[in-house]
Parts: sequence; C-alpha cells; structure tokens
Amino acid sequence: MKATSAPLAQFLEMTYDELEERNLEMLAKSQAKTPAEIEKEYLAFLKKEKAIKAVTLCFSNIEGRFHMLDYDKSFFVDAYANLTFDGSSIRGFSDLGESDLRLRADWTSMRLVPADVFGSGKVIMFAEVLDRDHVPYHTDFRAQLRTYVDELAKKKLGEPHLAAEVEGFLVAGTDAEQRFTEQEPFKLISSGGYYHSLPLDTLKRFIDRAAEVQRAMAFKNEKDHPEVAPSQFELNFSYMPILRACDNIQLYKLVCRQVAETMDMTATFLPKPAMGINGNGMHLNVSLAKNGTNIFYDAKGEEGLSKVAWGMISRILNHAPEISLILNSSVNAYRRLDPNYEAPNQIKVSSRDRGSMIRIPMANEKSARIEIRSVAPDANPYLAALAILKTGFEGDELEKDTTKRERVRFLPGTIHDAIRLYKQSSFVESMLGAEAKDKYLSFKQAVADRSPKELGDMVKTGEVIYHHEVTNQVLWSRF
Repeated sequence: MKATSAPLAQFLEMTYDELEERNLEMLAKSQAKTPAEIEKEYLAFLKKEKAIKAVTLCFSNIEGRFHMLDYDKSFFVDAYANLTFDGSSIRGFSDLGESDLRLRADWTSMRLVPADVFGSGKVIMFAEVLDRDHVPYHTDFRAQLRTYVDELAKKKLGEPHLAAEVEGFLVAGTDAEQRFTEQEPFKLISSGGYYHSLPLDTLKRFIDRAAEVQRAMAFKNEKDHPEVAPSQFELNFSYMPILRACDNIQLYKLVCRQVAETMDMTATFLPKPAMGINGNGMHLNVSLAKNGTNIFYDAKGEEGLSKVAWGMISRILNHAPEISLILNSSVNAYRRLDPNYEAPNQIKVSSRDRGSMIRIPMANEKSARIEIRSVAPDANPYLAALAILKTGFEGDELEKDTTKRERVRFLPGTIHDAIRLYKQSSFVESMLGAEAKDKYLSFKQAVADRSPKELGDMVKTGEVIYHHEVTNQVLWSRF
C-alpha cells in the first residue's frame, strides 16, 4: 500500500476569528427566532456539513458538576428526539433500579468550538434531562430554570438577565486538586495581585489564552485581569439572558481548566484554596427587562433602583440564611466568608460596602442591577439563579422593626449551620419541591460528614478531594 502524507480525514477546523463571527450570528438567531425555527435550520446544517463528525451534549448534575457526551453526527440527526443515558451513574439523578433517563437537546444553545480545545469536527449544545414521560427531571436545574423563565414571560413579569464575575486560581501541576494534602498544599504560580502582572508571565499568558477561547465562543468578553490574591484571575463576559449566562459559567470553568492543563497547571474554582489570602467568589449581577427596557432602573428611586428591584432585594435578604446552602454549597465555601478578606458575609445591601451580601453598583438606565456577592464559584449556577429568581419573586419581604436599632445579620459560618437552616426551611421546600430539596441535602450532608466539623485555620484534605467538582469514581468507591 502506497504511503501518503495526506490527512485521513478533513474534519471541521476554523480560525478563532471565523468562530467568533459564526457564533455571534448563531447567538443573534437564538434571540430572534423561535426554537422550532432554529431546530429546523440547525438540523439541516448538520445534515449538510460533512466535516462535522460529532455533537457534544452538555448537562450538569445536581451539585453543578459538568458532564459531556459525544454523539456521532449521523446517529444524532436520526435519533435526537429519543436520546437516553444512564442516569444512575450521575450524582443526583435516577436510582439503579430505574436508571434510564432522556436527553433533549436545546438547539438554541448550539455553538461551533475551537478544535484545539474541544477536538476537530464538533459542535456543542446543552441538553435538558427528562424522565421516562418526557417531563423535565426534578433535579435538572437547567430545565427547572428554563421552565421558570418561561413562566415569568407568560405572566409578563420580565426577562431576567445575568452577568457573572467568576474568580479562580491557577496553581502548579495538573490534577492538583486530586493530589492535594495538608502537607503538600497548592503551589501558587504568581505573586502578583490586582491588575498587576507582567505581560507575558505565566498567569497573564493563561488569562490571554482562555480569553481567546471565550471570545471565539461568543462570550462577548468585557475585561480580564489578575485578581487581588496571588495566582488569582477573573475573566468577565457580557450580560446575557439568564439561561445563556449560566451556560457560559459552566463553559468558562471548563475552558479555564482545559487551557490550564495544556500549560501543565490546574485552574481551580474552590472558594478558598489557600489561607491568608482572598478567596474566590462568583458575583451574580441580575436585572429584569420588559420589551427591551431595564425595569430595575428608576432615576427617582433610592440608589437609582425601582420598587421592583428593591422588592427582590428585600426578599433575598429575608431568606438569605436558608438559601445559603445553595449559594455556598461546599465545606470550603464557608472559609471564604471571612470579613478579613473582603468577603460578603453580612446580610445587608449597600452601594459601597463590599462586605454586604448584595451591592448596588453605579449604573444607568441600561446597566442598573443588583449584585449578589455571596455566591461561591462552585455553586450550581442554574440552581443558584433559580433560587435567586424564585426568592426574589415569591419570598416574603424582610420586615424591619423601626422601634429598635437594626442589628447586623450574618450568613452561616459553616456548612453545618447552613444545612440546619436549609433543612428546616418550608420556603426552600416550596421553591424546589420536597424530593429535590431532600436529594440535594443528602449530598451536602454526606460531604459535611466527611470533613472536620470545625474549619480550623488550614484547608483540610477532605474538603478538597471530596469536593463535588473534584470527586471521581475511584474516590466514590471509598464511601
């Protein structure tokens, strides 16, 4: 057989400029056309484009761990309406006795992806998990969030938008979290700080590379920079409809991890990977729009916010202790809520104090929003967004006793306190349903039981290696 230097296959590979242009076009279509129209158009595209070999479907488990599976393109276009998977292998979904669940592709979420990060010849889409009767599964919080957003639209209450500020750390070595011990903690790769990094040092090269990938995937980048702590980074991307924004959070963490691995490092989103320095947050900036108008804005309102916005703030503050387990979902998250390191552990709202759970940024009629600062980057973004929306619309407003001096309230100091408040909350049960509430609680209780009850002054091995974004099948077999 004669040898040849020609490639065996010519799968789709595009430059980053081409990807950005195409993905921005697809983003615009997702906002202008109906889901049925988009499905028809993209299905025809998949059938026609021979250089695409696979469709990657993405979904998240109950705790927010990201999962992906590839379907052969030819199989997918024939069977996309009847896709099943083993739900018993994914934490928080079905039991072994009734393991099969369905996946329904969200065609409006399709994107073309950089071949050097995801592999050549692939497109990605997010999917919703359905039960046997094609009903959204009760612990698939992406599906639950999408359903709630649709309900708000039908009731003409507004379209929620979100922008996330997700902080992370770049540490030395691949799989650094799995290899973490108290004797061999994370090794930080930079001693710089806020906005301070040489143009081509390791941290800045990582930030630049990750930003390039995000830009190509239509994140609409705004700014990226080293954060306050050494080895800490933050890459900001544009305001989006809330479901798309949560998808971007999951892809953001995935891209950062993948880029870091190519540099023989680890991008970690543990809330507090090292003591004595600032931790990682995931500030969620939320607003509501009606007919393209930001209804959180009122030029005559207090701090430029409308009564709608202040009502949501009051309800979120009132229920803050009982939803803390959702917004701060790991043992490690409660280390971050330390006021000595600019952490927002006070249940109050302020336009200036960054120790407040909710901040009101300076804004105008387009950018008026509320910033929930107490959310940790390891929270399930769909569940966190759902809890914020449902609490903001359906919770009870905070009642103030004007006859007494206002007392500062604080968020729970440990996951054990957060579990207790979550467990006894009838509001959380009405918000999530009893089954979803109990199932989520079971995973949080299990990780709490595997960690020391007192946090102490050093990060413990158990709170890292049993973390829900880190654990793998080998570790699960030990408990």
